[in-house]
Amino acid sequence: MASPSVALENTAVVQPASPKRLTIEQRQRRWGLLFLSPWIIGFLVFTLFPMIASLYFSFTDFTTNKPFTETNWVGLANWDNLLFKDPSIGASLGVTIRFGMVMLPVSLLFPLALALLLNSKWLIGKPILRVLFYLPFIVPSVAGLFVWKTFLNRDTGWLDIFLRGIGIQNPPDWLFSPAYVSTGLVFIGLWGVGNAMLTMMASMQGVPTELYEAARVDGANPIVLFIRITFPMITPVIFYNLVLTVIGLLQFFDLPYILRTIVRSDESLNFINVNLYITAFTNHNMGYGSAIAWFLFFIGLVITIGLFATSRRWVYYASGD
Repeated sequence: MASPSVALENTAVVQPASPKRLTIEQRQRRWGLLFLSPWIIGFLVFTLFPMIASLYFSFTDFTTNKPFTETNWVGLANWDNLLFKDPSIGASLGVTIRFGMVMLPVSLLFPLALALLLNSKWLIGKPILRVLFYLPFIVPSVAGLFVWKTFLNRDTGWLDIFLRGIGIQNPPDWLFSPAYVSTGLVFIGLWGVGNAMLTMMASMQGVPTELYEAARVDGANPIVLFIRITFPMITPVIFYNLVLTVIGLLQFFDLPYILRTIVRSDESLNFINVNLYITAFTNHNMGYGSAIAWFLFFIGLVITIGLFATSRRWVYYASGD
């Protein structure tokens, strides 16, 4: 006969193992992914998938005016036409480059000058001026275009009235003349430099004051202070605005497209993005338009890589060498 202790051991119920509890780091990671999921889903559906689809379409003859089932694989035919046979690509790229060569330095020097002005100690009403200079940045570009259309009007615009007042009897037609429309676009572009101005001004305010004090003791004047201290210390922000400006110039579309519908000038306003839009959405040639889009993407990628490669020589980071 078995002893009572043996019987109890044989009839004991095996307790299930308790589930493994998540660590704090694992719980934080899951909550982080949960909150990021709307952005992740939006990126996959509205950005990554269209990019992959457009890359595929760039090797096809896909058009929107025929069934998708009739789309054929054409290989590098679109790219061969883009790089070697289509003269409109070179012309539109030339328009974009010529405009960028003027707009790029102006878009950096003008907000830098405004930041220096608003960072000075002698200027009165700086908070109000900061708001006034920044407000045009948040105005939609289309609304801003109609404001500037009135300002640059040849007959009633304030600028041409001023030019007549100083003796120029035949002032330019800034937005309706193909010879001056690029200059008019530069004027409109200067209206939205408030964001670059604020970032540069904030960077200037972060420069250690002891550097200026030591330089003044050594007899440095304001020009030397700017060249030797201010500019090197704010080069990261200048580089940041430089990259954003280059990318924005490669994406410049809305203003020249709207003006193109008014001016009817196919040459002076035929920017590369306008050419892309007309090819893909007006002529319904989505395959060739996708090739142009990826061609523009590669140009922006090469320029950005080149800027980062050269930044090691002139951009100063306080935490680096």
